[in-house]
Amino acid sequence: MTFKELGIVEPILKALKAEGYTHPTPIQEQSIPILLRRKDLLGCAQTGTGKTAAFAIPILQHIYLSNQQNRGKRKIKALIVTPTRELAIQIGDSFTTYGKFTGIRNTVIFGGVKQGSQTNALARGVDILVATPGRLLDLINQGYISLKDVEYSVLDEADHMLDMGFIHDIKKIIAKLPPKRQSLFFSATMPPAIIQLSRKILGNPEKVTVKPEQATAERVEQAVYFVAKKEKIKLLTHLLKTKGADSTLVFSRTKHGSDKIVRLLERAGIHAAAIHGNKSQNARQRALGRFKDGKIAVLVATDIAARGIDVEELSLVINYDLPNVPETYVHRIGRTGRAKASGVALSFCDVEERPYLRDIQKLIKQQVPVIADHPFPDEREEDLTQKPKKPKRSSKPKRPQQQSRQGKFGGNRNSGNSQSKGSRTYSRRKR
Repeated sequence: MTFKELGIVEPILKALKAEGYTHPTPIQEQSIPILLRRKDLLGCAQTGTGKTAAFAIPILQHIYLSNQQNRGKRKIKALIVTPTRELAIQIGDSFTTYGKFTGIRNTVIFGGVKQGSQTNALARGVDILVATPGRLLDLINQGYISLKDVEYSVLDEADHMLDMGFIHDIKKIIAKLPPKRQSLFFSATMPPAIIQLSRKILGNPEKVTVKPEQATAERVEQAVYFVAKKEKIKLLTHLLKTKGADSTLVFSRTKHGSDKIVRLLERAGIHAAAIHGNKSQNARQRALGRFKDGKIAVLVATDIAARGIDVEELSLVINYDLPNVPETYVHRIGRTGRAKASGVALSFCDVEERPYLRDIQKLIKQQVPVIADHPFPDEREEDLTQKPKKPKRSSKPKRPQQQSRQGKFGGNRNSGNSQSKGSRTYSRRKR
């Protein structure tokens, strides 16, 4: 099926053709006809499936046809709410690209920057508003934004909205929307909290589910390295210097970890940049821009900040830290397997992360190949295809003391004396 066969109007078809798009992805093929009929939609799909175009194209078409009849002052007809600045910017760019021959105007608002340029754009009038929750509510409260004319609302990446604590903001935004509107709700996962939220937003929605987990995993060449936590930075440096990848996205579990990785890579002569929630918006955009332009070959990101990173022909994804949520692994490796493209994803796994690897392999229904031939092997390798075995030397009395010194399982196995000693040390430092 082609976009033309879906009934898309000529100005949008012209823009799609200019981008080289002729055939819709599965989620676009399923969603666009539903949305053109003005039905509510509950969509389950991850980033990288073409989800943005699935809702952007019908919204543009509805507004374009409406503007042909009504040419008064521009009012906000469509609202798209998304969790991160990067994703908001990406969605805004998509609306601009697909709607460049329609005369429809959109703008993007988000926190972390001065609001002057955003309020000026709103004053000039926009048809489509893409926003993050905090800045949206702020400008509504200041009187710069009215949602009373919204006919199409989209809540994108709903699962990450909840992860980031936006649930109360979302409820406030929903309360300000007109009851008569077309509502779209997209989430990569559908836990009970998401389903409950969707019921408050949607009436009797059509449902579209695209499950790319296994397809994505099959497209991407995967491998895992067993490596001790303290040796991870050495292995990363080694791979970056030997793999010769044009662009590498490295995932870190924490903001502090991202910055530390960048510092250590710079010491090794590898130019890199980090993006995470503690970075200013300008710093994040500069880093992402340099990465996309090829000025730096390595970008280190947390999962939240990585939402909205859309880099064509990304060479390599490295999971420096394995995620404890298996679906997150699929989202990460999908960064290098966009649409129908293939890619390479490598993961580092220390001894404490092996349960995460088992969960990941269970989700994707395949074993991730292990690369044992590398300079920093972990001597504690085990066969992850088997259930974990009890330690052979567990009967020896010194084993718990060794684990206690290593801190493998936290402080619950330490002796009472060692705990109190650690507490006294901590108290002195705190004072």
